[in-house]
Amino acid sequence: MNTMTGQCTSRIFMVRPADFRYNPLTATSNAFQSAGDDPGNVQQRALSEFDRMVEILRSNQLEITVINDLEASNTPDSIFPNNWISFHNGLVFLYPMEAENRRGERRKEVIGTLSHIAAVSRIEDLSYFEQQSKFLEGTGSMVLDRVNKLAYACLSPRTHRDVLTAFCEIAGYTPIVFRAMGDTGTPIYHTNVMMCIGEQFAVVCLESIADVTEREMVSNSLGRTGKELVAISYDQVNRFAGNMLELKNMNGEHILFMSESAYRSLTTAQVAVLEKYARLCWCSLSTIERNGGGSARCMIAEIF
Repeated sequence: MNTMTGQCTSRIFMVRPADFRYNPLTATSNAFQSAGDDPGNVQQRALSEFDRMVEILRSNQLEITVINDLEASNTPDSIFPNNWISFHNGLVFLYPMEAENRRGERRKEVIGTLSHIAAVSRIEDLSYFEQQSKFLEGTGSMVLDRVNKLAYACLSPRTHRDVLTAFCEIAGYTPIVFRAMGDTGTPIYHTNVMMCIGEQFAVVCLESIADVTEREMVSNSLGRTGKELVAISYDQVNRFAGNMLELKNMNGEHILFMSESAYRSLTTAQVAVLEKYARLCWCSLSTIERNGGGSARCMIAEIF
């Protein structure tokens, strides 16, 4: 299936958490998480950040469907729906998740709830790979160039080559596979914390790709597809500057959304490049980033 689509959408959905908290089952492969906050306050602070983000996105004329997490579902990471589902103009993928307490986030009834804006013709459920301990956590594991049908993916415990191959064969994508390490030398758990692809630009931490051949492969691929490259540093990755997402609002305006931490980490020169292509928007997500190890992009599931 190789349906033409644009890179950006105005339609998204987000999941309002019922029990957001630090998840020790995901922390083993996510170096961005840290424990220590009073658990009793984490959920309330996360809700405040979530609601403020929704408010800002809606004020920028983006179409948001908010789905409430199920009470008592033991899904502390439900706030990150882009890991379990992705939409591709009628084709919907469900993905295999590494942490057992994340698998309950997959809710097929959500697809029905979104049917008024997502005409679903087919569901491809890849979750059977969990039986083989092979995972691919949606558009966290993959950063998609939807126009050129390229799936960039850094291998990690949460991103297995076999599942990536299965996705690409079904969806009609070409995989661009590489290895990326954090500044501590551990694999970066999700590609979307070190890389963002917009319609005309790409934000990427090239220094995290140690292998010169792989680094050149990624850089050359971005160049061939006409993306202006914005290189970010390890420090900026740690402040979630790679975890941004370009959207197009109902007026056709391009919005680049990120956390306040990510925005504050950008240099004047980087901001100048990005502002050529989109209006930059941000909000504080410090509780979610610290306890969940994910940021703005992880919280948004795009609907195409």
